[in-house]
Order: sequence, then C-alpha cells, then structure tokens
Amino acid sequence: MILLTLQSINKSFVMNEVLRDVSLTLQAGSRMGLVGVNGSGKSTLFRIISGDMAPDSGTVSLVKGTRVGVLTQDADIQSDLTIQQELERVFEPVREMERRLRTMEREMEAAHSDPDAFRQLSNAYERLTDRFEAAGGYEWPSRIQGVLAGLGFARGRETQPANLLSGGEKTRLCLARLLLTQPELLMLDEPTNHLDLASTQWLEETLKKYRGTVMVISHDRYFLNAVCDCMAELSMRRLTQYEGNYDRFAVQRQANLERQLKEYKLQQAEIARQEAIIARYRMYNREKSIKLAESREKRLEKLERVEKPVNEQKVRFNFKARRRTGDDVLMVKDLSKGFEGRTLFEGFGLHIRAGDRVAVIGPNGVGKSTLLNIIAGRLNPDRGQVIFGSNVDIGYYDQQQAQLHPDKDVLSELWDDFPRLEMDRIRGVLALFLLTGDDVYQKVGTLSGGERGRVALAKLMLRQDNLLLLDEPTNHLDMDSREVLEAALDDFDGTLLTVSHDRYFINKVADRVVEMTPEGVKEYLGNYDDYLEKKRQEQTGADEADRTGMTRTQMDREKRVLRLQKESAKALKQRHAKVEADIAATEDLIAELEGQMGLPEVYSNPAESARVAREHRAAGERLEQLYEEWEALSEAVSAL
Repeated sequence: MILLTLQSINKSFVMNEVLRDVSLTLQAGSRMGLVGVNGSGKSTLFRIISGDMAPDSGTVSLVKGTRVGVLTQDADIQSDLTIQQELERVFEPVREMERRLRTMEREMEAAHSDPDAFRQLSNAYERLTDRFEAAGGYEWPSRIQGVLAGLGFARGRETQPANLLSGGEKTRLCLARLLLTQPELLMLDEPTNHLDLASTQWLEETLKKYRGTVMVISHDRYFLNAVCDCMAELSMRRLTQYEGNYDRFAVQRQANLERQLKEYKLQQAEIARQEAIIARYRMYNREKSIKLAESREKRLEKLERVEKPVNEQKVRFNFKARRRTGDDVLMVKDLSKGFEGRTLFEGFGLHIRAGDRVAVIGPNGVGKSTLLNIIAGRLNPDRGQVIFGSNVDIGYYDQQQAQLHPDKDVLSELWDDFPRLEMDRIRGVLALFLLTGDDVYQKVGTLSGGERGRVALAKLMLRQDNLLLLDEPTNHLDMDSREVLEAALDDFDGTLLTVSHDRYFINKVADRVVEMTPEGVKEYLGNYDDYLEKKRQEQTGADEADRTGMTRTQMDREKRVLRLQKESAKALKQRHAKVEADIAATEDLIAELEGQMGLPEVYSNPAESARVAREHRAAGERLEQLYEEWEALSEAVSAL
C-alpha cells in the first residue's frame, strides 16, 4: 500500500529555488533514506511532508488517519517536567484507563449487594481491561526504561528536569518520545548526531523492527546501510528514488550518471550533425535545399533535449607529509586523567608505528577527546607519559574547531598561519574546499559547521604534518566530502590517530581499533567490521564451531581470508608488507622489555616491574594478533 505521494512539489525562498518538480512515492512499511549535499533542501522537504511548511505548488497525499512524528535537528524542551514525566505524557490515555479501572474496582466492591449493578460494572470492567491490555497498559513503564537505556540515559536520571538537559540530550529525549508514540510515519532528521556507537546500534535494531514507515535524513552511511531498504537523493533541486540501501544507491547513482552522460553526448553529436547538414543546405541557397533545411530545423526544435548531468561541486584535497618519521611515532604509557574527582581513564597505553591507522571508539564521556587533547599537548595528564619518536610533526583537527578565530575572515584565517604563501595559492586552496569569490571574506564565526570544518581541513592540509590527530573529522561534512576525506587519508603517507563515531569512515581508514570503556581499554586489529566480528566471537562463544566441526581459529582465518580476497592486489600486498614489518618491530619490543625485566632497577621496583610486565603482556597479545593477520594475508596473497 502506498502511504505517501508527492507530486510536482516546487519550493523557493525569494529568488533561491530549492525544490523543482519533486515527486516521490513511499510504500507503507518502507525505510527510506534521504540524502544530498548540505543545503540541497532535505529538511525543507521534511517540513513540507509533515505539513509544517506549504509548497509553492504541487500536492502532498497521505493515507487518511496517518500520524506523522518528526525529529528535527533543533529539538527543544521548555517544560518543567522531569525526563520520566515527559515520557509518561505519551501514555496519558493508557494511564487514564488505569485510573478508571481502579475506580471501577472500588465501585464493584461497593456494589456486591446489587447483582444487576455489579454485573453491569463487571462487563464494563472486562471491556476496559481488554482495551487497556491491547494498548500496552502493563508494558509502558518497562518500555520507557528500555528506550532511556537504549539512547544512553543512565539509570537514576529520570527525575532530572528535562529543561536542564544539554541540546544533544534534549534531542535524544525527543527521539525517545517519538519512538514511544509510534506514529505511522516516523521522520528523523540526523537522528544519530548525538548518539554514541552503542546507542546508534540500538536505534538501528529498533528501526529495523519498527511497525510503521520510516524516512530518515542522515550522513551516517553505515546507519543507512543497516536500516534503509530504499533511498532518495536531492541533487540540483530534483529528487531521484533508488531501491536498496546506501551501497546499492551509490552504485546505481554512478551508473545512472554514466548512462545520462552517454545519452547527452550522443544526442549532442547528433544535433551537431543535423546543424551541419542544415548549414550546408542553406549554403546552397536553392528553394528545395532551403525547404529541406527548414524541415530539419523544425524537427530539431521539437526534439526533447537530454539535460546535461551535472555533478554538484565536491571538495578536492589530499594530505602529504613534508618529512618521514622514525619507525616509532607515538608511545603512550600508563596515562591517567580525571576531572573534579571523576576518573575518565587510567593506565592507558598505546604504541603507534609509522603508517599505522588507529581509530579510538567508545561511549560518550569515556575520555576519547580528552586523550587526543593530552597527546596534542593541550591538556596535562594526571599521570603517565606521552613520548614521540623522531621527526614527528603533529596535525590536530578539533571537532569544536576551537583553533579557528571567529572574528577573522576566511582568507586571513589561512594567510596569517601561512604568510609566506602568495594570495593566489591561499585562494586556490580555499577553492578546493568550495570557498570561492566573496566567500573568502566572510567572518569565520558566521560560517556553518560544515564550512568551518572545511576551513580547518584546509589549514591541516597546508601544514603537511606526518601524524594526524583527528577528533570526529566527519562531523558536519556531507557524504561526498566524507568520501573525499577518506580517499585523501587512504593516500596519506603519514600516520593517523582518529576518534570517530562514523563506522563507515572507520571501515575505510582504520587498520586497528582501540575501544575505550569505563572498564578499561582493548585493541582489535582491522577495521570496524573486524572489530564487530571479534566482539561477536567474544559474546557468543564457540556454538558455530560445534556445528561445522572446524575450530574457532580455523573459522576465523577462513572468514578473514574471504574478506581480504575482496581487496585489490595492491592493497593486499601493502598490508602484507606492513604486517611483516609490525611483527619484526613487536618482536624487537618484546626482546627489549624482557631485557628490562632483568635490570636491578626494574625488578627491585614493584611499580616499574608491574609497568614493564603490563607492556610485555600487551606486546605479546599484539604479536599473536599480528601473526593471525599475517597468516590470513599470506593465504589471500597466494590466491591472487
């Protein structure tokens, strides 16, 4: 059944046309992802569908009685109610039924002496009880607790006034309220912006099982892959629908673009041929040839022209390191940090070598950004050491863009940091990041989040550092910009340490994942999918091994080899060589630590002895993982 139909929607703001002849059909039960560059009109289209804004022309048709729930990016809560009370309002009809049932119970108790009255009350009580049960009357308290836990609200916060929450927490609370309301059409604008990985995964599972229809605007490609079964893209004011998730959409979009470009070129060639024939006929200047020319001109005028496909502008940049580092780039030893009596992390250790791509993940508030600030020298640790190798130049991307100066214009923001560069070079760099013309004279403080992010990336590119510390680098970037960033980091010849919630990004750039939790820190070789697989193995045990007769190690290696064989030959050989180098370096480190264990100043000092033992144990575990990786890579390379 078709739930929603848009026909020829047009919308402009003064002279700025946003939507042109937009049509859409959405089946009931579908999960549609709506994508497009920043400013393409996605939120405007949401407002038109929800009835919050009228189109200039066109129609919006919804099945009668459809309840629409919308989550906006600027959700706000002003009431004095607590978190619990805000969510209980959703179930007010059910709670009213419960109050009526209690009243009827008292009336039935008083009516025992009147059989007729008791029978009437009893029948009414039974009917109301059935309605109460069907409406989830016994389930709503546990549903509230489940949604709060899933969206990252710690137990005990239910009594906190909702209007005292941060902006991100208010958005999460509005999302919780929508999920409990369960409208037939659920419209979510960037729902994962304020969620950590665990909450995002919970939301994915919730939306996949959602009984209604879902439309979601998101830049989270991993989320769109997990949730959506159809996609729609707004580009150049027009909308195109696609079947499948984000990955299928990306393939289909590229194929459509190539097909449209081929059709356009063929038609242009035919038009040029016809115009040349017409010109020859007119050159003869005879009555018959002029009639033939006019006849062909009329046919050309009636020809339906294929519109030239235009890719919207993309940022274009790359990262280069101005010099090479030594093999050891960064060593973090026994690092601890807390604020106001609350410990964020303690005993944190990390060893990064040249060429490593390390992603740090974990729940909000565990100290990931604090860790990067300590490594970047912007914060002092409570305890521990941060040791850099030789020739290390640090480039730091702050998700808050605190290093930018809001009162400077964009051109001065770059030129003041790189005064030896000519203006044309600075403007050329800004143009790569889609900041052209008068845009370069805007104050940094007036820019959007995406524009500020592009300015910060432009400065980072010009620095040519060999160790990049990136804190949520894909925040505020549209999908095309994220893909360009991933490609730039893939070609980067330096070392990378990033904090990110963007799982698609982690899959593309990371070869090691460091998980920070309140319980401690654990490392996993590979990208985000490899991390998930290891986590599943840790949680589910060896059930599959019993069914297949294979050992867990054999299964792990087989799965890894199959996944690796999908990579390009060049990438496989590069990873194979890198893992071999890492094995040699780790073996050297183990030998060095074993040598330290025999030193009197170490074994006679309990604290130092414990530290060396911890590092030795961690190095041994890493060596074991590297050997597993090397075996799988060797098998994949030999199959080429």
